This record gives sequence, structure tokens and C-alpha cells, in this order.
Amino acid sequence: MSLIVAKFGGTSVADYEAMARCADIVLANPSTRLVVTSASSGVTNLLVALAQTGLPESQRLALLKQIAAIQYAIVDRLPHNDEVAAAIDSLLTRIDVVSQQLQHEADKALTDELLSLGERCASILFAAVFRAKGAVAEAFDVRQVLRTDSHFGKAEPQIGQIREFSQKLLLPGLASRLLVTQGFIGADADGHTTTLGRGGSDYSAALLAEALEAEALQIWTDVAGIYTTDPRLAPNARPIAEISFNEAAEMATFGAKILHPATILPAVRQQIQVFVGSSKASEKGGTWIRHQVNNPPVYRAVALRRDQTLMNLHSLQMLHSPGFLAETFATLARHKISVDLITTSEVNVALTLDKTGSQSSGQCLLTEALLQELSQHCRVRVEDNLALVAVIGNQIASTPGICQRVFSVLAPHNVRLICQGASSHNLCILVHEAEAADVVATLHRALFEAP
Repeated sequence: MSLIVAKFGGTSVADYEAMARCADIVLANPSTRLVVTSASSGVTNLLVALAQTGLPESQRLALLKQIAAIQYAIVDRLPHNDEVAAAIDSLLTRIDVVSQQLQHEADKALTDELLSLGERCASILFAAVFRAKGAVAEAFDVRQVLRTDSHFGKAEPQIGQIREFSQKLLLPGLASRLLVTQGFIGADADGHTTTLGRGGSDYSAALLAEALEAEALQIWTDVAGIYTTDPRLAPNARPIAEISFNEAAEMATFGAKILHPATILPAVRQQIQVFVGSSKASEKGGTWIRHQVNNPPVYRAVALRRDQTLMNLHSLQMLHSPGFLAETFATLARHKISVDLITTSEVNVALTLDKTGSQSSGQCLLTEALLQELSQHCRVRVEDNLALVAVIGNQIASTPGICQRVFSVLAPHNVRLICQGASSHNLCILVHEAEAADVVATLHRALFEAP
């Protein structure tokens, strides 16, 4: 059976009209058998607000009312909706009960259950929209197959178990009906609801596609594919018809918002092609991400990642002395700090911090305990308000003239760090945050718009 997994983001399932439009996209291709949905736009933010302890009762009730209004605006458009309404009422009651429990004491497991209820509502409603269009469709509880550890808030998927349970419990049903399931959520070995972290719906869809050995994964969002850069920074940015996994992974890593960075990993493992398109304008096409593409260009895109922290370590102990870097990285590892980019000289190490998935700023990551430990064997200088600009492409390290072309347009700007050579797919520069937008626009004009 040829199988396509389609994932729809929050704006794609924001209301009845959006769901109906997405249902038409799915039903146009009989191979699309599994649909993965996010919560309707705005619902997760409301649930996050509800999860706060000590919330005034009037505010809690107002949040519950807003969530119910979003769900019932869809229910009211459905024919023969009594059964659907009862299911939504049950989930809304659960939201009420769990949010009351969280008012008295913070609990990560209960918080994950609360946050999962947005996706659970959306899957029930989306399945009903499919049925209203004549499809044989039902909601499927992804917690039956998407097993994780018990790290609530950012659970780690158990790849082997996901494959085993998906093949046993999910795959057989896809032959006879369309199944609508939830992104972002899973369950641990004890059956407790877990979440994969914000942005985890793409990851969920990729994990399921991998487990089911799907032919393709479609990610439907509000943007018509991947662009050469953010169109808000460069109005002449253009969509990319196809891109390799390596290029897409680089773009995701260095700030492209279209994909969750981890989404690429399951697709790479199974060599599943990924399509990214706009559910609001499916006729415009989108971007195919494939294992390999023909004739990849030297320049593919310019990516931007803001809110960067640069840490400079200076020590004369580095001079012809082994072990300094090993000791430094061991210290960082003990404090759960992941290094992103690094450059070295005889007595200095400059590095940026990888804050992917973190809600914290760089200063919060660099705790006083960490800085004190590092200062025992080097002088530490920290610089914030920086942004990382990455030129993404192919054979960058071995193509003559790349650096000259890139840096000739950066003369007016103060470049704080340069990293090139570790990967053939990127050239990275660190600049001041205030200059970042201008740097991206200038580079895009020079690399993609010049005759």
C-alpha cells in the first residue's frame, strides 16, 4: 500500500473553513491515509496560560470560555454533531478539572495532560469534517503507538516501540479508513501523557511516517514551501522547488522557521521524501525535500538565527598544552550546555551556545556556577545581542571565490565570528542583532538577485 502521512499545523485547522480546505487537500490523493493535526490556532497558548498555578478564578474561567468557543465554532458547523459535541464536552470538562488541580500545585505530568487536550479536540473535529465530506474517517489516539520516556515537557521518543506499535495497531486500520491523529503528544510506559515540546507536531508526523515506512510526509503550513530566505527580510526571496535533506537540515538548524529541526531526522533515517506547502494555497505547490537532488547549486539560501550568545575563553594554558579543550567541554557538559559554533586561536576559544528548544536566554544558560568553574582555568567574556547568519549551499568549502563574494558585501558590518569548513553546506557569520536584517538582505541581493 502506497502511504502518505499529512501533517497540518495550527493555522491550517484554525476553524471549520480551514479544516474543510485541508480535508479537500487530503481527499484529492487516495494515498494520504494518516493525518496528523496540531491544536487549532491559539488553543495551545490558552492551555499554557491555564497551566499556571495561582491563577485568579475569573481569569481561569475566561480562558476556559475562549477554548470552548474555538471548539464549538467548529462543532456548530458539523451536521449530525451530537456525538462529536459530547466528545468535545468530555475533553473540555477534563481541561476544567486538570486546570483546577494545577492551581494548587505545579505538576509536570498534569501539565502535559492539559496541553495534550488541544490536539485531542482537534483530531475529533477534523475527523468529523472528513466524515461530513463523505469519507470513512475516525480519530486515533496516538498515545497508543507513540511511546516516549517520562521526561514530561520534552519527552524522548522510543523509536523501536513506536515502530512496533504502529505496525501492529495503526497500519492495519489505514487500509479501510482515514485516520486522524495528534501531533506533539505521546505516552510513557505507564500510560502517562507526555509532550515532545513546542514544535513537536512535525516531529510526531515524521516519527509516524518512519514507523509506517511511508512513501512521503507532507507538512502543510501557512507558507508555500521553503524560500531562499525570510520574505519579510528580502521581498525578492523565492520559493525552492526541491532541496536535499542535508540542505534542509542546515536551514532548520540555522533558523529557518518552516521546519522543526528534529523533523528531518526520522525522514533521513528512512529516506522519506518530505513536502512542505501552504494549506491556504495548495495550488501554488511547495518544496520537496529529498535524499538527493540533481545539480544542487552552490548557494541555496540565507538563514537567520537571532538571540545568540558568544562566549570567549582566554588562557595562556592553551599554548602548546593538550587537554584545555577537553576540560572546557567537560565543564560545559556537566552544566548541560551544548556548544554550537567554535573557533580557536593559540590562546583563545570563541564559541556560541546552542539554545535550540530552550525557553531561556543565553545569560540564563550561563549560570553563575558555570562561569565560576570556567574562570578557574581561563578568563571568560560573554557577549549577547548577537545573531547568526548562515549561507546554506553545496560544496561551499571547496568552491573557489565563495568567501570573497560573501565578505565583499559585508564590509560595512562588524563580523564577530566566522565559521566555515566543518561542513560543505554552510558558511556562518555572527553579527550584532541590530545589523542582522540588513546583512541578510544584502547577502540575498548579492547571491540570489544579482545578474
